[in-house]
Amino acid sequence: MAAARSPKKVAARYRSLQRRRARADRSRPPFAADKAMQAGARPYPVPPLPRQHQAKPGHETRLDPPPMYEAPFYRGSEKLLGRVALVTGGDSGIGRAVAVLFAREGADVAIIHLDEAQDAEITRAAVEAEGRRCLVLQGDVSRRAFCFRAVERTVKAFGRLDVLVNNAAFQLHALRVEDLSEAQFDRTLKTNLYGYFHMVQASVPHMKPGSAIVNNGSVTGLHGSKYLLDYSMTKGGIHAFTRSLAGHLVPRGIRVNAVAPGPVWTPLNPADKKASDVATFGADVPMKRPAQPEEIAPAFVFLASPHCSSYITGEILPVIGGYG
Repeated sequence: MAAARSPKKVAARYRSLQRRRARADRSRPPFAADKAMQAGARPYPVPPLPRQHQAKPGHETRLDPPPMYEAPFYRGSEKLLGRVALVTGGDSGIGRAVAVLFAREGADVAIIHLDEAQDAEITRAAVEAEGRRCLVLQGDVSRRAFCFRAVERTVKAFGRLDVLVNNAAFQLHALRVEDLSEAQFDRTLKTNLYGYFHMVQASVPHMKPGSAIVNNGSVTGLHGSKYLLDYSMTKGGIHAFTRSLAGHLVPRGIRVNAVAPGPVWTPLNPADKKASDVATFGADVPMKRPAQPEEIAPAFVFLASPHCSSYITGEILPVIGGYG
């Protein structure tokens, strides 16, 4: 057996490796991410984006540039054929992109919107262009009675309910905790937590084994956000609700998962942030740009389809533009 090296020889070996690494660092510096990453089927807008601000709830028709939701290179393969999905906040942003891809995969879709009729009609037309039916429902998901009516109307129109996507949300920043009013706090929780809870309670009795619930969480629920105290709290709550509900519904054959997006170009942020902040939205993630809705929607298809994720429940899938 060879004798162990002496401590001095080991230390000398450390220094030799250190010198070799220093020479390599000088000759081969690290790659610098000096521009936004483009790894999709088509190029996406990068900051600086046009300065803009919207009154709530925000309208996709007024965003510049328009969010990209069509996913023209995405080919459906009947992953949701014959199924019925209900998408809250389906008029715009991620909700619209999800509705379109669900339709492309063979689902009829009901969408809920608050007060964005023009956006909702564009979503309806896009779903129908995929050869599927679309039911448009207007109302406030923070109101329990409306949630139950929406589910009942969906089942009446389509005869079943297989997929629930909880997506509608309220977000409003507060620069100081003292300025976070109880009224804002209530509105955020009522929409983002109560709304998800009401929709689940209304939907589950109609769901059969093989059905799925996909909640929209957020990177803010994973990392926090110093000026979105109430919003981040609700998104963390949604993640916990997802994991808890998943275990609760295993005996009934219903899977529950969540997607946790990073910055996405939708009306949500321009209807909150200052125009100057909108211009740099998404620039601080490793990919150096916000996602477009069509880049997020396939994750919802994956988690909704029994052909893709039948052994997945209780998971939080981050789609955040990288770590680093």
